[in-house]
Amino acid sequence: MPSVEARPPVPPDKLRLGLILPTWTTTDLSWAEVLEVAQTAADVGFDALYVSDHLLIPSNNAELKRRAGVDFPDDPDVELEGYLECFTVLAALAVAIPRLLLGSFVASAGYRNPGLLAKMAATIDDVSGGRLVLGLGAGDSEGEHLTFGFPAEQRVGRLEETLQITRRLFNDGSTDFDGAHHRLRGVRLLPGVRRQGGPPILIGTLNPRSRMRRLVAQYADIWNGWLGYTDARPESAATQLRIIDDACREYGRDPNTLVATTAVRGAMPGSGYTPRPDETPLAGPPREMAETLRGHARLGIAEVQVALTMGGPEGVRAFAPVIEDLRSGA
Repeated sequence: MPSVEARPPVPPDKLRLGLILPTWTTTDLSWAEVLEVAQTAADVGFDALYVSDHLLIPSNNAELKRRAGVDFPDDPDVELEGYLECFTVLAALAVAIPRLLLGSFVASAGYRNPGLLAKMAATIDDVSGGRLVLGLGAGDSEGEHLTFGFPAEQRVGRLEETLQITRRLFNDGSTDFDGAHHRLRGVRLLPGVRRQGGPPILIGTLNPRSRMRRLVAQYADIWNGWLGYTDARPESAATQLRIIDDACREYGRDPNTLVATTAVRGAMPGSGYTPRPDETPLAGPPREMAETLRGHARLGIAEVQVALTMGGPEGVRAFAPVIEDLRSGA
């Protein structure tokens, strides 16, 4: 392919900021509480709202949460973390919150039939006036799949078929498909998408293996590098960005046609959150946090999504000075 230029930097005042909404709980949570956080985010200057697509996972053990073995629901020593359903929340946000982008972060390809998923995404995109970002992934919790009765094997293969089907329906409006995991006959997306090509597809990967690198290069409009539990520094983002840009070149794509985003954990003062020794979250005074975000923008990253350790409206308001500093260009 022809040589391509390096990613141009994004002006810091043009860097989009997304908030990962706290839609999970170990006790109880209502839509009204989530809506209050979303409205506060819109008031203080966030550009986008993202909703996690989990159902039930362990909360009190990081290693168990990572592995999420199938036996966890029956273990009395495991504190469970439940979630409001992703697309139901997005549909409600589409009506309740104007202007902001809305996204799944990220939807597990194994939890929904891909034809139905495409219809859900097209509907929410229409309701929101073209503001949906369809984040898709393979699903990292085997236990969650098995607990709810979803097939847990070959999750990356299922993701690829979902991407193929969704792309066809968004672009062509109809498809037949006969794959290893899904079979669709004469499916039509009726009514169709309201914008050409449908909602943009975001694929999240971190230290992506060869197969995920290929899926991003071939199918994604937007790439996301989740840095939240590891290292929010721009240097870490740069490492991940090089991996995915090299993948684009390997598979014949100009990296500049792929929008780059990153996600970080924001450790807010007063939240009681203490980073582990191996963690370097977004932290410090507002000026320092804003400068870290500027470092991401200088790499050509278009958006940073933030998961705040103080999850209610008070945490969002505490983050407001960071947004003000970033937008000021100081």
